[in-house]
Amino acid sequence: MLTVEENGKTLIVREISDQWGEDCHTFLSRPALMNWAEERFSRDRFDGTEEERAALLQAFKEI
Repeated sequence: MLTVEENGKTLIVREISDQWGEDCHTFLSRPALMNWAEERFSRDRFDGTEEERAALLQAFKEI
């Protein structure tokens, strides 16, 4: 599960996993967030379909 929180100028992304617990990532800009999202959900690392990946990245763009 992913959650995104806007806190002033910062964006905080929390990845919650039953295997790894919670990872927290803090970004100072939307381009930095998008760079992370594109690397984190790259084609070779993403387990879903290309349509699911595109929808996920679009959701990040709308933040």
